[in-house]
Amino acid sequence: MTKVFLIYLIAINVITFIVYGIDKWKAKNDMWRIPESTLLVMAALGGSIGAWMAIQTFRHKTQHWKFNIGVPVILLLQIAFVFWMLSK
Repeated sequence: MTKVFLIYLIAINVITFIVYGIDKWKAKNDMWRIPESTLLVMAALGGSIGAWMAIQTFRHKTQHWKFNIGVPVILLLQIAFVFWMLSK
């Protein structure tokens, strides 16, 4: 089960990073954008590390408090949850 969970976390973070990068590319090229709710849900589903890395790498969504505060809060909650699960 742990191996499956680790594979899931790696996959969701890689996918989230790529989706944030695609959204940044679309923003620069004045194209249809990926909804902010989708980006935040991806972070909440375990992709918070990928989201945070994409925000830093692409300088994307840096002016939005939902991302500057929300993504790190989601990450901290996920870390706390993992430690809580491991302590059981």
